[in-house]
Amino acid sequence: MTETTSGTGFGTDWRAWQESWDRQQEWYLPDREERFRVMLDMVEALVGPEPRVLDLACGTGSITDRLLKRFPKAVSTGVDLDPALLAIAEGTFAGDDRVTFVTADLKDPDWTSQLPHDSYDAVLTATALHWLFSEPLAALYGQLAGIVSDGGVFMNADHMPDPATPRINAADREQRHARQEAARKSGALDWAEWWALAANDPVLAEPTAKRFEIYGEHADGDTPPPEWHVRTLREAGFAEARTVWASPSDALVLGLK
Repeated sequence: MTETTSGTGFGTDWRAWQESWDRQQEWYLPDREERFRVMLDMVEALVGPEPRVLDLACGTGSITDRLLKRFPKAVSTGVDLDPALLAIAEGTFAGDDRVTFVTADLKDPDWTSQLPHDSYDAVLTATALHWLFSEPLAALYGQLAGIVSDGGVFMNADHMPDPATPRINAADREQRHARQEAARKSGALDWAEWWALAANDPVLAEPTAKRFEIYGEHADGDTPPPEWHVRTLREAGFAEARTVWASPSDALVLGLK
Protein backbone atom coordinates (compact mmCIF):
# COMPACT_ATOMS: atom_id res chain seq x y z
CA MET A 1 0.00 0.00 0.00
CA THR A 2 1.29 3.43 -0.88
CA GLU A 3 1.88 6.13 1.70
CA THR A 4 -1.36 7.74 2.85
CA THR A 5 -2.43 10.71 4.92
CA SER A 6 -4.81 8.66 7.04
CA GLY A 7 -4.50 6.64 10.19
CA THR A 8 -7.10 4.24 8.78
CA GLY A 9 -4.58 2.82 6.31
CA PHE A 10 -6.50 4.12 3.28
CA GLY A 11 -6.48 7.93 2.95
CA THR A 12 -5.64 8.98 -0.58
CA ASP A 13 -4.69 5.47 -1.65
CA TRP A 14 -7.75 5.36 -3.89
CA ARG A 15 -7.22 1.78 -5.01
CA ALA A 16 -7.24 0.68 -1.36
CA TRP A 17 -10.51 2.53 -0.82
CA GLN A 18 -11.90 0.94 -3.98
CA GLU A 19 -10.96 -2.53 -2.77
CA SER A 20 -12.34 -1.89 0.71
CA TRP A 21 -15.68 -0.88 -0.84
CA ASP A 22 -15.71 -4.11 -2.84
CA ARG A 23 -15.08 -6.18 0.29
CA GLN A 24 -17.87 -4.38 2.15
CA GLN A 25 -20.31 -4.96 -0.71
CA GLU A 26 -19.33 -8.63 -0.92
CA TRP A 27 -20.33 -9.02 2.72
CA TYR A 28 -23.90 -8.46 1.50
CA LEU A 29 -23.47 -9.92 -2.00
CA PRO A 30 -21.17 -12.97 -2.06
CA ASP A 31 -22.12 -13.57 -5.72
CA ARG A 32 -21.32 -9.98 -6.74
CA GLU A 33 -18.53 -10.94 -9.14
CA GLU A 34 -20.76 -13.51 -10.82
CA ARG A 35 -23.37 -10.89 -11.72
CA PHE A 36 -20.64 -8.61 -13.06
CA ARG A 37 -19.29 -11.48 -15.19
CA VAL A 38 -22.69 -12.21 -16.70
CA MET A 39 -23.29 -8.51 -17.26
CA LEU A 40 -20.05 -8.16 -19.24
CA ASP A 41 -20.70 -11.43 -21.07
CA MET A 42 -23.95 -9.96 -22.37
CA VAL A 43 -22.27 -6.67 -23.29
CA GLU A 44 -19.77 -8.58 -25.40
CA ALA A 45 -22.44 -10.81 -26.94
CA LEU A 46 -24.78 -7.98 -27.91
CA VAL A 47 -22.62 -4.89 -28.58
CA GLY A 48 -19.07 -6.21 -28.86
CA PRO A 49 -15.76 -5.63 -27.02
CA GLU A 50 -15.38 -1.86 -27.64
CA PRO A 51 -18.57 -0.40 -26.15
CA ARG A 52 -19.40 3.11 -25.06
CA VAL A 53 -20.85 2.51 -21.58
CA LEU A 54 -22.85 4.54 -19.10
CA ASP A 55 -22.07 3.32 -15.57
CA LEU A 56 -25.33 4.39 -13.94
CA ALA A 57 -25.28 5.21 -10.22
CA CYS A 58 -21.62 4.24 -10.51
CA GLY A 59 -20.54 4.63 -6.89
CA THR A 60 -16.80 3.99 -6.71
CA GLY A 61 -16.75 2.79 -10.33
CA SER A 62 -16.89 -0.95 -9.65
CA ILE A 63 -18.50 -1.72 -13.01
CA THR A 64 -16.14 0.60 -14.89
CA ASP A 65 -13.15 -1.08 -13.22
CA ARG A 66 -14.21 -4.52 -14.42
CA LEU A 67 -15.32 -3.22 -17.81
CA LEU A 68 -11.92 -1.72 -18.65
CA LYS A 69 -9.98 -4.73 -17.38
CA ARG A 70 -11.98 -6.98 -19.69
CA PHE A 71 -12.42 -4.55 -22.60
CA PRO A 72 -9.43 -2.18 -22.75
CA LYS A 73 -10.88 -0.31 -25.74
CA ALA A 74 -14.17 0.47 -24.00
CA VAL A 75 -15.03 3.96 -22.77
CA SER A 76 -17.15 4.74 -19.73
CA THR A 77 -19.16 7.61 -18.30
CA GLY A 78 -19.89 7.20 -14.60
CA VAL A 79 -22.80 9.16 -13.16
CA ASP A 80 -23.70 9.46 -9.49
CA LEU A 81 -24.72 12.00 -6.86
CA ASP A 82 -22.72 10.64 -3.92
CA PRO A 83 -19.71 12.96 -3.40
CA ALA A 84 -17.73 10.47 -1.29
CA LEU A 85 -18.04 7.53 -3.65
CA LEU A 86 -17.40 9.79 -6.63
CA ALA A 87 -14.22 11.04 -4.93
CA ILE A 88 -12.98 7.46 -4.74
CA ALA A 89 -13.98 6.81 -8.36
CA GLU A 90 -12.32 9.97 -9.65
CA GLY A 91 -9.17 9.23 -7.67
CA THR A 92 -9.03 5.63 -8.86
CA PHE A 93 -9.34 6.54 -12.55
CA ALA A 94 -7.42 9.82 -12.53
CA GLY A 95 -5.47 10.22 -15.76
CA ASP A 96 -7.45 7.54 -17.64
CA ASP A 97 -8.94 9.33 -20.65
CA ARG A 98 -11.34 6.43 -21.26
CA VAL A 99 -13.34 7.45 -18.18
CA THR A 100 -15.48 10.51 -17.42
CA PHE A 101 -17.51 11.16 -14.28
CA VAL A 102 -20.65 13.28 -13.98
CA THR A 103 -22.37 14.45 -10.81
CA ALA A 104 -26.12 14.24 -11.39
CA ASP A 105 -29.35 13.32 -9.62
CA LEU A 106 -31.21 10.57 -11.49
CA LYS A 107 -34.50 12.00 -10.18
CA ASP A 108 -33.78 15.27 -11.99
CA PRO A 109 -35.74 15.18 -15.29
CA ASP A 110 -32.83 16.88 -17.07
CA TRP A 111 -29.97 14.73 -15.75
CA THR A 112 -29.21 13.26 -19.18
CA SER A 113 -28.32 16.73 -20.51
CA GLN A 114 -25.15 16.58 -18.42
CA LEU A 115 -23.82 13.47 -20.18
CA PRO A 116 -20.93 13.88 -22.63
CA HIS A 117 -22.60 11.62 -25.24
CA ASP A 118 -26.11 11.52 -26.70
CA SER A 119 -26.22 7.72 -26.82
CA TYR A 120 -24.57 4.65 -25.32
CA ASP A 121 -24.09 1.08 -26.46
CA ALA A 122 -24.70 -0.15 -22.93
CA VAL A 123 -26.11 1.33 -19.73
CA LEU A 124 -25.11 -0.76 -16.72
CA THR A 125 -26.05 -0.51 -13.05
CA ALA A 126 -25.84 -2.76 -10.00
CA THR A 127 -27.29 -2.66 -6.49
CA ALA A 128 -28.31 0.98 -6.77
CA LEU A 129 -31.75 1.58 -8.27
CA HIS A 130 -33.59 0.02 -5.31
CA TRP A 131 -33.06 3.48 -3.81
CA LEU A 132 -35.86 4.67 -6.11
CA PHE A 133 -39.57 4.05 -5.77
CA SER A 134 -41.34 2.31 -8.64
CA GLU A 135 -42.83 5.42 -10.24
CA PRO A 136 -39.55 7.37 -10.62
CA LEU A 137 -37.78 4.13 -11.60
CA ALA A 138 -40.29 3.60 -14.42
CA ALA A 139 -39.70 7.20 -15.52
CA LEU A 140 -35.94 6.57 -15.46
CA TYR A 141 -36.38 3.49 -17.65
CA GLY A 142 -38.18 5.69 -20.17
CA GLN A 143 -35.26 8.13 -20.18
CA LEU A 144 -32.76 5.30 -20.63
CA ALA A 145 -34.68 3.99 -23.64
CA GLY A 146 -33.93 7.35 -25.23
CA ILE A 147 -30.15 7.17 -24.76
CA VAL A 148 -29.48 3.47 -25.42
CA SER A 149 -28.55 3.17 -29.09
CA ASP A 150 -30.47 0.86 -31.41
CA GLY A 151 -29.22 -2.65 -30.73
CA GLY A 152 -27.78 -1.49 -27.41
CA VAL A 153 -28.53 -2.81 -23.96
CA PHE A 154 -29.55 -1.74 -20.48
CA MET A 155 -28.81 -4.02 -17.54
CA ASN A 156 -29.86 -3.69 -13.92
CA ALA A 157 -28.58 -6.11 -11.27
CA ASP A 158 -30.37 -5.49 -8.00
CA HIS A 159 -32.53 -6.80 -5.17
CA MET A 160 -35.58 -8.31 -6.86
CA PRO A 161 -37.19 -10.78 -4.43
CA ASP A 162 -40.33 -12.65 -5.44
CA PRO A 163 -43.16 -11.87 -2.99
CA ALA A 164 -44.97 -15.04 -4.10
CA THR A 165 -42.39 -17.26 -2.35
CA PRO A 166 -42.28 -16.10 1.29
CA ARG A 167 -40.89 -19.33 2.77
CA ILE A 168 -38.09 -19.52 0.21
CA ASN A 169 -37.33 -15.85 0.83
CA ALA A 170 -37.21 -16.36 4.60
CA ALA A 171 -34.89 -19.39 4.32
CA ASP A 172 -32.55 -17.51 2.00
CA ARG A 173 -32.52 -14.50 4.30
CA GLU A 174 -31.71 -16.66 7.34
CA GLN A 175 -28.85 -18.37 5.53
CA ARG A 176 -27.40 -15.07 4.28
CA HIS A 177 -27.49 -13.58 7.77
CA ALA A 178 -25.69 -16.61 9.19
CA ARG A 179 -22.96 -16.25 6.57
CA GLN A 180 -22.66 -12.54 7.29
CA GLU A 181 -22.20 -13.15 10.98
CA ALA A 182 -19.46 -15.68 10.27
CA ALA A 183 -17.74 -13.16 7.98
CA ARG A 184 -18.05 -10.43 10.59
CA LYS A 185 -16.16 -12.60 13.08
CA SER A 186 -13.37 -12.75 10.48
CA GLY A 187 -13.17 -8.96 10.37
CA ALA A 188 -15.55 -8.05 7.53
CA LEU A 189 -16.97 -4.52 7.61
CA ASP A 190 -20.66 -3.81 7.19
CA TRP A 191 -22.20 -0.68 5.62
CA ALA A 192 -22.21 1.42 8.79
CA GLU A 193 -18.67 0.46 9.77
CA TRP A 194 -17.31 1.28 6.32
CA TRP A 195 -18.94 4.71 6.33
CA ALA A 196 -17.58 5.34 9.83
CA LEU A 197 -14.07 4.81 8.43
CA ALA A 198 -14.77 7.22 5.59
CA ALA A 199 -16.16 9.83 7.99
CA ASN A 200 -12.94 9.71 10.02
CA ASP A 201 -10.61 9.96 7.04
CA PRO A 202 -9.01 13.40 6.48
CA VAL A 203 -9.66 13.29 2.74
CA LEU A 204 -13.12 11.71 2.70
CA ALA A 205 -14.61 13.28 5.83
CA GLU A 206 -16.06 16.34 4.07
CA PRO A 207 -17.59 14.52 1.06
CA THR A 208 -18.92 11.85 3.43
CA ALA A 209 -20.68 14.50 5.51
CA LYS A 210 -22.19 15.96 2.33
CA ARG A 211 -23.24 12.49 1.27
CA PHE A 212 -25.27 11.97 4.45
CA GLU A 213 -26.84 15.39 4.01
CA ILE A 214 -28.11 14.22 0.62
CA TYR A 215 -29.21 10.67 1.44
CA GLY A 216 -29.50 10.33 5.20
CA GLU A 217 -28.65 6.94 6.63
CA HIS A 218 -30.30 5.12 3.75
CA ALA A 219 -32.78 6.17 1.10
CA ASP A 220 -36.18 4.51 0.88
CA GLY A 221 -37.21 2.76 -2.31
CA ASP A 222 -38.90 -0.29 -3.82
CA THR A 223 -37.69 -3.78 -4.73
CA PRO A 224 -40.22 -5.06 -7.27
CA PRO A 225 -39.74 -8.57 -8.72
CA PRO A 226 -37.96 -9.22 -12.03
CA GLU A 227 -41.29 -9.49 -13.86
CA TRP A 228 -42.05 -5.85 -13.05
CA HIS A 229 -38.69 -4.72 -14.46
CA VAL A 230 -39.15 -6.79 -17.62
CA ARG A 231 -42.64 -5.43 -18.23
CA THR A 232 -41.65 -1.85 -17.46
CA LEU A 233 -38.63 -1.96 -19.76
CA ARG A 234 -40.81 -3.21 -22.63
CA GLU A 235 -43.37 -0.49 -21.92
CA ALA A 236 -40.54 2.06 -21.92
CA GLY A 237 -39.54 1.14 -25.48
CA PHE A 238 -37.08 -1.74 -25.26
CA ALA A 239 -37.75 -4.34 -27.96
CA GLU A 240 -36.84 -7.29 -25.75
CA ALA A 241 -36.36 -7.71 -22.01
CA ARG A 242 -35.71 -10.69 -19.75
CA THR A 243 -33.84 -11.93 -16.71
CA VAL A 244 -30.37 -13.19 -17.65
CA TRP A 245 -29.10 -14.12 -14.16
CA ALA A 246 -30.71 -14.70 -10.77
CA SER A 247 -29.99 -15.71 -7.19
CA PRO A 248 -32.64 -16.40 -4.55
CA SER A 249 -32.89 -12.67 -3.73
CA ASP A 250 -31.37 -10.76 -6.66
CA ALA A 251 -31.60 -10.72 -10.43
CA LEU A 252 -29.99 -9.20 -13.50
CA VAL A 253 -32.55 -7.90 -15.97
CA LEU A 254 -31.57 -6.97 -19.53
CA GLY A 255 -33.41 -4.70 -21.93
CA LEU A 256 -32.39 -4.77 -25.62
CA LYS A 257 -33.23 -1.69 -27.68
